[in-house]
Amino acid sequence: MPELTPLAERFLAMIANERGASQHTVRAYNREVRNFAHYLQSSLGDQAHISTVDHLHIRAYLGQLYQRGLTKASAARALAAIRSWFKWLAKEGHVSQNPALLVSTPKLPRHLPRVPSMEEVNRVLDSLESTPPTPGQNSPPKSAAWPERDRVIFELLYGCGIRNSELVGLDMLHIQWKNDAILVRGKGRKERLVPLGDEAAAAIRAYLPLREARLTAAGKARLLHDGPLLTNLRMRGDCRLTTRSVGRIVKSIALSRGLAADVHPHTLRHAFGTHMLEEGADLRAIQEMLGHERLSTTQRYTQLTVGQVQKVYDETHPRAK
Repeated sequence: MPELTPLAERFLAMIANERGASQHTVRAYNREVRNFAHYLQSSLGDQAHISTVDHLHIRAYLGQLYQRGLTKASAARALAAIRSWFKWLAKEGHVSQNPALLVSTPKLPRHLPRVPSMEEVNRVLDSLESTPPTPGQNSPPKSAAWPERDRVIFELLYGCGIRNSELVGLDMLHIQWKNDAILVRGKGRKERLVPLGDEAAAAIRAYLPLREARLTAAGKARLLHDGPLLTNLRMRGDCRLTTRSVGRIVKSIALSRGLAADVHPHTLRHAFGTHMLEEGADLRAIQEMLGHERLSTTQRYTQLTVGQVQKVYDETHPRAK
């Protein structure tokens, strides 16, 4: 029986069951590790031993990805998954060292995310708090069937800077009213407390009676106090809203309020970090709230604000033209 496939499956099972990784991460690792294991079996034979794989095999695999037209970003994702697999293999004693560490990560162009201005975000939030767009504007989004819930989505994504997966993972018990905070479970099941602003708290309070009425009508009153904070419209299954639905809601509302077409939930997280930095917040405090493991990740927002300053300079200073 081939050795590579069982080892790949054991690693993927560990990722899914023990690390508490997001569904996106699990899907990506499943794809990348299985593709690489299949490549090894094709090139080395079904009876190949994992200990015979070295850095040259990994480089050859990345070269094949480039030949198929994949981007450097895609190759970098594949390499990250392969490194994690071999790190696990070394820990389990199947290999003596991690050969993927000898393969350099492809250098990627640094694309700073586009971030809407404070005025643009506040305009959207104010419109959710009051009335739908007027007839002269774009048509209201399909998600307008539950505007109170959708306002909570925007207020938490922008007001707390949490990830989409963290947002849909919030349960009622995670709201700590006495501390004006929410308990967020981030990557790797790491927990952190994030301040709950007045506007986000007000949005949640306006939404909860409607949530209670819908759950009760659907015969799911058991979820009132310890179920998911954000529920789907039809109260299907465990009633929890999905990340895909949040993405559709955010994009639909953003477009209807005049924001760019590429706005998505993570855009609001970027806006949170960027706007706080612009207003003088400490970089380490932002790191803590965003749940970044490394300060270097948070420092991207410094580059973003410097980039915005450079753009203003280039557009306005007479010696820059």
